[in-house]
Amino acid sequence: MQCNEYQKATQETAIYPGADTGDNRELTYLALGLTSEAGEVASNIKKLLRDGKYAPADLAYELGDVCWYIARLAWAIGYDFSDILKINNAKLNKRKEAGTLKGSGDTR
Repeated sequence: MQCNEYQKATQETAIYPGADTGDNRELTYLALGLTSEAGEVASNIKKLLRDGKYAPADLAYELGDVCWYIARLAWAIGYDFSDILKINNAKLNKRKEAGTLKGSGDTR
């Protein structure tokens, strides 16, 4: 499945306050959902540190939830999922060319 096709398909499961309005309720709901799912990804990796093992299938399942929230949040602010990927790739390539992939800060 292509990323924009996936993003469009998320409309079928977008049942939450302010869905498809781009209002503060929608943005808040999606941002909280994204951080919650990212926490579940981190929890899977924590198990690797604690137990020396983890379930890749469980991690993949949670990564899918992260993608859902990213796709919905991008939609809410008027971007195609592919646009978000292109923007990020351009940012990372610019940092690579500038030799600033390491370090911290948003505008390296």
